[in-house]
Amino acid sequence: MATPEEKFSSALGKKRRRKKSTASKKRRMKTKKRTRGKQSFDYVIAIPSYKRWEEITKKTLPTLKRGKVDKNKIHVFVANKTEEKLYREKLDPNTYGKIVVGKKGLVQQRRFISQYFPEGTMIVSLDDDIQKVIRLTKDEKLTELKDLDSFFKKAFRLLKEKNLYLWGVYPVNNALFMKNTMTTDLRFVIGVMHGYINRHDHKLYPSLKSVSKEDIEQTILFYLKDKGILRFNDITFRTVFNAPGGLGTNRYQMNKKAQEYLCKKYPKIAKPKFRPDGTPEVTLNRNPDI
Repeated sequence: MATPEEKFSSALGKKRRRKKSTASKKRRMKTKKRTRGKQSFDYVIAIPSYKRWEEITKKTLPTLKRGKVDKNKIHVFVANKTEEKLYREKLDPNTYGKIVVGKKGLVQQRRFISQYFPEGTMIVSLDDDIQKVIRLTKDEKLTELKDLDSFFKKAFRLLKEKNLYLWGVYPVNNALFMKNTMTTDLRFVIGVMHGYINRHDHKLYPSLKSVSKEDIEQTILFYLKDKGILRFNDITFRTVFNAPGGLGTNRYQMNKKAQEYLCKKYPKIAKPKFRPDGTPEVTLNRNPDI
């Protein structure tokens, strides 16, 4: 039989254990309250690249590293096994997570990327030659956006809030035209840098007829499905357009064919225009009657 001292000690131990258990439950409840309603805006980086291991090594990968992006998020998509071998030899393994053999051709590669990742994946698509991501400050100056990780998460959070699926940035590196605004009407989302919530919907894949302007058709297709597109008009990038590799440097015929295709297929949305040097382009109706 237990002595009075032993009974007292046992009762005291039980009381302490109850207090500890109650305190533990309270901590768990507080944690639940703090995290309730929060969503994860984790993302992956997809970089299609063809014969430009030097470009990606000197430009996009260092840009992402400066921007605090975890290397394990970064997927480099190449055209074939030969390219894979070259990229593995040239790229620093500390600057990317994975090299994936996809398809040759930008339109085909973008389709492959969407099919490669599961539905619902938040994908940031980047060209391989982005030297710098730039933002417009309140005093209308351009400065490097240093925390890309935070920006990408913010972009996807806003997509979720607005029930949209595609975000983009201002397509021209010029402070005179940029504004500190976000818009959701039909504005061009350039393929150089954009993000989307993945859907395995073939109706959202641009046609091979739009090569060199597949990003314009992607913009149109997402707008038609979702009735809006998110664009950050205060964010842009620095790159060199029509550089060797990729689609090549002589794109006049590709541009012309793509222009004709887009304007014929989407007559209420796409209109032809030409640069001063005669390069065929397409302009979009921001609020089409559709």
